[in-house]
Amino acid sequence: MEESTMLKTSVGIDVAKLKFDVAVWVERKKYKTKVFPNTSSGFAQLLKWLSVYGDCHICLEATGIYSFPLATFLVDNGIDVSIENPSRIHSFGESELSRNKTDKGDAKMIARYCALHTPSLWTPPPLSERQLTALVRHLKNLEEVKRMHENRQSVADAIVEPSLIEIIDALKQQIQATKEKIRHHIDSDLDLKKNKALLESIPGIGEILSASLLAYIGNMSKFSNSKEVVAYVGLNPKLHESGLFKGRSRLSKRGHSELRKALYMPALAAISCNPIIKAQWQRLVSRHKGGKVGICAAMRKLLQLAYGVLKSGIPFDENIALAS
Repeated sequence: MEESTMLKTSVGIDVAKLKFDVAVWVERKKYKTKVFPNTSSGFAQLLKWLSVYGDCHICLEATGIYSFPLATFLVDNGIDVSIENPSRIHSFGESELSRNKTDKGDAKMIARYCALHTPSLWTPPPLSERQLTALVRHLKNLEEVKRMHENRQSVADAIVEPSLIEIIDALKQQIQATKEKIRHHIDSDLDLKKNKALLESIPGIGEILSASLLAYIGNMSKFSNSKEVVAYVGLNPKLHESGLFKGRSRLSKRGHSELRKALYMPALAAISCNPIIKAQWQRLVSRHKGGKVGICAAMRKLLQLAYGVLKSGIPFDENIALAS
């Protein structure tokens, strides 16, 4: 147990896109709860509301774009914060035989987890990583808006088509400019540049996925093994056994959805060009487990290889990968 959190009030926060539910564990089976908008003004309201509870230790699930801005704000204001893998908190809930799932109930469960397990404190990533994350997410948003307008163009009336073409052309320019900013940002930072080279030594990982890995995960130092990073992204298999459906498993999907999406297309490419992943794919196909199962396995293996090169500082080597 960390000394700095021993006497602090345990607080659980369940974060969603537009709001977050907060539960303060006052005493056994008693909580104070409140809902705030997931905005900068909501962050300030939370800080004011928590002031009556003294020193707090706040725990959140790692939900990427929704949790990190709030967590960073709290740390910047001197609050102890832990960001936990959703799989751990979900397992904790199962150990309590929790049946009902509501945002308020999840916040209470996270508060109990915080009090009973005293998770380690979270430190915001360096400014360079935060800026890279902002650029990568901005690029993703631009590409989504472009696809939306391209879909509209395919069915648009001729009178609005010139306007849509103009918007799409402007978005293409912004996308290209943002990609250049990402390249320049990475090349201007020695650590990011070195880690990018390590990642891109792996067949199947190009500059978009390497930038996404560096933005969403960083240098992997916060993970003690590859299983932890796989769980963080939500690519760990979860066994489901019920009645006649025994031995069925599927992805937990309790993790970083943005990174799962970023891994999908590179994993398809890696099935053809990466010897490790190609061999794994062939083994699965021979057992009639290609398709989605094989692709998910390829995504998981690609992530494990990325963890390996970043953790060791050694570029991809097929012989080393086979031995590990």
